[in-house]
This record gives sequence, C-alpha cells and structure tokens, in this order.
Amino acid sequence: MATVHPFRAVRPLPEYLEEIASVPYDVVSTAEARELADERPRSFLHVARPEIDLSPSTDVHDDAVYEQGAINLRQFVEADYTTKEEQPSLYVYRLVMDGREQTGIFGGASVDEYEEGTIVKHEETRPAKEDDRTRHVLTQQAHAEPVMFTYRDQDAIHELVDEVQQGEPLYDFEAADGVRHTVWRVETPGALVDAFREVDNFYIADGHHRCKAASRAANQLRSQVSDPDSAETLGFEFFPAVIFPMSHMHIMAYNRLVFDLPEGPADFLDTLETQFEIERDVTDPVPSEKGIVCLYLDGSWHRMPLPPARGNRAVDQLDVARLSKAILEPHLDITDPRRDPNIDFVGGIRGTDELETRVEEGEAEMAVSMFPTSIEELVAVADEGSLMPPKSTWFEPKLRSGLLVHDFSEDVPDEAVVEPSV
Repeated sequence: MATVHPFRAVRPLPEYLEEIASVPYDVVSTAEARELADERPRSFLHVARPEIDLSPSTDVHDDAVYEQGAINLRQFVEADYTTKEEQPSLYVYRLVMDGREQTGIFGGASVDEYEEGTIVKHEETRPAKEDDRTRHVLTQQAHAEPVMFTYRDQDAIHELVDEVQQGEPLYDFEAADGVRHTVWRVETPGALVDAFREVDNFYIADGHHRCKAASRAANQLRSQVSDPDSAETLGFEFFPAVIFPMSHMHIMAYNRLVFDLPEGPADFLDTLETQFEIERDVTDPVPSEKGIVCLYLDGSWHRMPLPPARGNRAVDQLDVARLSKAILEPHLDITDPRRDPNIDFVGGIRGTDELETRVEEGEAEMAVSMFPTSIEELVAVADEGSLMPPKSTWFEPKLRSGLLVHDFSEDVPDEAVVEPSV
C-alpha cells in the first residue's frame, strides 16, 4: 500500500510566480542556469543552483555552494513574496505540452516506503551524486524540488482529481518553453489520501538521486532526535513528489552518440551490413516502431532492425538493451555505458537534428536514434526487480521548480550535524 501525505508547502504569492518558477536543477548546466537567472533575483535557480551566485571558478561541490544554497533557501522561505500554508495540503498539478495533458497529485512521499520498496526504483544511483543531493537537503533543511512518480490508474483517484479541477486554480501560467502549468490546492485532502491507500506501489519515473538523498538525510536526522518514537511524524520523513497515473506519462526517446568508431564510418556501416539487414539512406530518422533504430553514419541516416532479445526478462526486451548486445558491446567494446567515455546521451526533446549536427561538426562519428521506451516497459522492469540500462527514458514535460517547497527546518534539532555521512 502506497500513501500520500499532505504537507505545509512554502509557495510563491501568485503575482511573483512566473519570476520565481524555474526549470529543474538537472536539466541545465551552471552556465545555462546563470544566464536564465540573470536579472531575476527571485528565480528559484538561486536555490536549486546556488553556485550561480558565486565566482564562476567555484567548484559545484565547494563548501561555499552548499552554504549559499542554505542562505538562498532561507531567504525564499522568509521572503515577503512567499507564504507557508497554515494547514498541510495536497495539490493537483496539471501540465499541458503540445496539447497533451498530464495531471497528478503533488504531495509528500514516505521515506519508509522508499526504503521498504513500496516506492519502486528502476535505476542505480551514484554515490557522488547521492552525497551532493544529501548535503543540499541537510544544509537547506528542505526538499527544494519534487520527484516524479507514476502509479497504475485508479478510477476513484481520477474522479477526485476531476472534481478539484472544477475549482479556481492557485496558479495558472505558461512557461517560456510553451508548457502550461496549473496548480489547484485540495481543500479537503482526506478523500484523496484514502483513495491512494488502494494503490499498491509508486514507481520512480524521475528523481532517483533525490529519493536516495531524502532517505539518507532522514536516517541521519532521526538518529539525532531526542525522542526516537516521534521521528516518524517529523517533516524529514517525507519528501515531495508529483504522482501521475501511467496513462498520463509521456516518455521520449533517449538517443545515443558514439565518439570514435574502430574503423571509418563507411567501413563500419559495411561491417554492420554483414550481420544486419540495413536499409540505407532513409529520409525519416525516427524509428517507426519498437525494435528499430536509425543510425547516422557517413552523411546519411540508415534504418536497422535490432536482433531478438537475449534473455526472457523484461529488461532484456528493451531496445536500449538489445542495442547494447547487438552493437555497443561486440563492435565498440562499450560494456558499461554509464561510465564509458566513448558514448554520450541526448534527450529526445532535442530532436534528431541535434544528433546529425554533432556528427557533421566532427564531435562524434555515429548517432543512434531510438524508439521511446514505454511506461509499461519501465514498470515491468521495476516489478521484476531489474534496473534499467542508463539513459533509457526521457520524460517530458518537466516539472517546474519553486512552486511548492517542503521546508522541514522546524523539525531539525538545533545541534544536528548537516554533513552527509558517507
């Protein structure tokens, strides 16, 4: 049984919302964040990317970055352009991109449920990134940005969400990228809390490192609470999540670039053609169905069917896994795509023109255009306890940061140690 918890959000006053709301920390570089926040002192990027307020030479893991993040978060909480809810609340959050709607519940997720596996993961986390996220949580004494979950559709939840949307929204704005964001406050969240008790599992769609950081931070802080029995009710035991039904989820392709081939592009294409049925010089670089990839080699796009999966697990059936077994491992010796410097990944939102440009400019020698992984495939992999290959999914649209912030500073002991234990 999965649970969703109302929380007392810190949120912008509506008249300041568009100045504050920002893209998530992990979709922009420091340089891009600095440019986006230029002349926008209230932008939430000052919290999510606090290094932009320091010298460009400052390392993103420098002590000063975490200290600046804590300063900026406190300024946000105490500012006259934000408010903190009097009562714990849930919210309905709708995003509209290119005419397609995606609507979920914004609430608190349980650290305990993450640790026991009710909140199901499908991705391996990296210790260095865990340390970074955990330290931000501990120094800011807040979860600044939500994670994204999905769940198997429930009619009862859909009906309650529809009812909430009949009221006046708290926020309704269109971001610079054309995505419309609308948020309603759920005045009486009890019915939704009860309805979610019929949901067996939440599945992490985006935000594995933030989930792990919430767990690590809670484990450290609960050990410093004078009354351990009270720890389970404290704010750091929950972290913010937007929970979408599977039918609303939209996954785009996560494409590949290979920097160096073992032979020239034309010769490599000839080599592949000895093993696979390749249709050369196609005009459409986007695969039309699962089991097909398109390769950009030697100045043209070529379509290639992937060989059958090697294995019976759900993870073996993924196109990204089949690509690895067919080309990346045997022909390029890329056995660990997460760490191999010969491969890079390009989110589908950038389109295939980005792939072609980077090859034509000499940055890479081959591009691979993928068919998107489906949400059903992701859940099947998670259910069997497997991990997705790296960069298997690109979710769009992205959640906006700074709309609803989870400040748990009131529950942190004054003497608490904020350095993450490693």
